[in-house]
Amino acid sequence: MNASPNLLDMDATALVAFCTQLGEKPFRARQLLRWIHVNGQSDIQAMSDLAKSFRNKLASSAQIFAPPVLKDSTASDGTRKWLLEVGGGNAVETVFIPEPDRGTLCVSSQAGCAVNCSFCSTGKQGFSRNLTPGEIIAQLWMAEFLLRRDLNQTERIISNVVMMGMGEPLLNYEPVLTALRLMLDDNAYGLSRRRVTLSTSGVVPMIERLARDLPVALAVSLHASNDRLRDQLVPLNKKYPIKELLTACNFYLKYAPRDFITFEYCMLDGVNDFDTHAYELIKLAEQVKCKFNLIPFNPFEGSGLKRSPKQRIERFAKILTDAGVFTTIRKTRGEDIDAACGQLAGAIQDRTKLAQRTLKFTAKRQLLNQGVSSNDLNVETIRPYS
Repeated sequence: MNASPNLLDMDATALVAFCTQLGEKPFRARQLLRWIHVNGQSDIQAMSDLAKSFRNKLASSAQIFAPPVLKDSTASDGTRKWLLEVGGGNAVETVFIPEPDRGTLCVSSQAGCAVNCSFCSTGKQGFSRNLTPGEIIAQLWMAEFLLRRDLNQTERIISNVVMMGMGEPLLNYEPVLTALRLMLDDNAYGLSRRRVTLSTSGVVPMIERLARDLPVALAVSLHASNDRLRDQLVPLNKKYPIKELLTACNFYLKYAPRDFITFEYCMLDGVNDFDTHAYELIKLAEQVKCKFNLIPFNPFEGSGLKRSPKQRIERFAKILTDAGVFTTIRKTRGEDIDAACGQLAGAIQDRTKLAQRTLKFTAKRQLLNQGVSSNDLNVETIRPYS
């Protein structure tokens, strides 16, 4: 890959500016958008309704480059996962979930994640870097046109996009915003705001900013019914506790395309699945218009957590439903290729040194449990990143 600007990094406004810089009229940007995102064309010279002089100019000053696919896996239930190389020893994962009435793509926004939720495989890898707008939208571009080719279809296959892959989208705000604009642009993918969902662990100031800039459907990774428990499961809660999060959600609803917030709740055996937790959630639901999506925990090596039994999840859901809180239980998809919720990992060159620090912390805790005095330890007192 050379250093030329990548046209996948540009939304309509940026393309107009780029075309103007090349001495072309603004309508050329609309033509480029359609060639790239509607037709899936990566060969500039094949864009037949562009003047040859413009094509030559464009080919010498820009490129259309998507991260290469390192691995392509399909699960027994039809879920498909791609591993994409994003350079520097990093790779991210993208998942397509086919259903009878829609096709949903789960998109990553970062190589790794710094939030470090205890039930998420991505978080346990640490964080390397933010993805560029082109690396984010390329996941949709690549998946849509690969699926059309493989299924021998010309009609759109991906009808919904969820920003629920690797990373915290609101901690990579501007690139994510550019990608969202492309998803919604009628000259690109033309998705409605109701069909694009951004999931966040609760970055309160950016929730309010997104409400003003480009409100799409919002999902919040709640996973706990009180601050004490959420501090453990979602460390970001120490900075933005539940009360502040609910206030931000109510502000978002003033602008949102849907009249509710989806609260995601990973069901962890013996951790957050007691009846008392369900009753606490009912109290929270009285403060914001919402629905709950209960997610059976998908295990990964080293998590130390277990999935709540089916009967416990169903009882938990019944308590919420009986109280008038709309509740669904997410069907696990793609588990046999590690494509289920919380299992995405990719390959991350961790700049936060999370693994090393977690290992030291665990080693010290084990020695203390064995009765060794802290004064006798040479293991550095380092806590996991949060």
